[in-house]
Amino acid sequence: MDAMGDGRWVEVGPGVLARRYEELDLTVGLVIGEDACLVIDTRGDERQGAELAAAVREVTPHPWAVVLTHAHYDHAHGLAAFLPCEAWAHPGCRAAMAADGEQALPQQLVTDAAELNVGGRPVSLRHFGPAHSDHDLVVHVPDCGVVFAGDLLEHDPGGSFTAESFGFDTSLATWPAAVERILALDPAVVVAGHGEPAGPGFAGLCHDQLATLATLRREVEAGELPREQALARSPLPARVTLAALGLKARSVEP
Repeated sequence: MDAMGDGRWVEVGPGVLARRYEELDLTVGLVIGEDACLVIDTRGDERQGAELAAAVREVTPHPWAVVLTHAHYDHAHGLAAFLPCEAWAHPGCRAAMAADGEQALPQQLVTDAAELNVGGRPVSLRHFGPAHSDHDLVVHVPDCGVVFAGDLLEHDPGGSFTAESFGFDTSLATWPAAVERILALDPAVVVAGHGEPAGPGFAGLCHDQLATLATLRREVEAGELPREQALARSPLPARVTLAALGLKARSVEP
């Protein structure tokens, strides 16, 4: 299916929507207030951003602001299609996008926290420390208990994280603490950056898996645990575990 046309809206709360795409199993978001709306992530390039902008316009005529959960291209590089508007992000997100050569950059910067008024609805932006990247933002819609977690959570079919969840800018040691802070918001619904929206139990599962991976990595790096034992103790498949632990896969491993 054409990646431009495979999107579908999923209602996750009153006036709060997630838009799902088959490409990369991506999920972006939309919060609608009385006379304004907030778009959460913008897809991977200006063409994909234009598709999302048109899809938003099919739902609401209200003027929009944008928040970027992090700088990875599939979430942030469609920003130009929404400008001019207020565009919120962590300073590290702006820096990473600039380093990637992006010309459309967010101007409203959130170091730790910001409170937005989206057409009369309070929306909180929070940075919970280095995790999937060093600049992840979480979007909390408290009046309906929805949290857009970006790639702090990923909901792979049949599981959670994939090997692609763990990159050069990932801080595995502090990632579990960031998810703990999501759980402390007492969400009714968590929207992962990839995969279907889920309940808080899924966020708890992600936390436990990340905590186990962080322990395994610490023990492997200290020379206390052989690679094979780390793979055996991991709750995730070998390919995912190797990526999380910063180890190279061997050709005989799945």
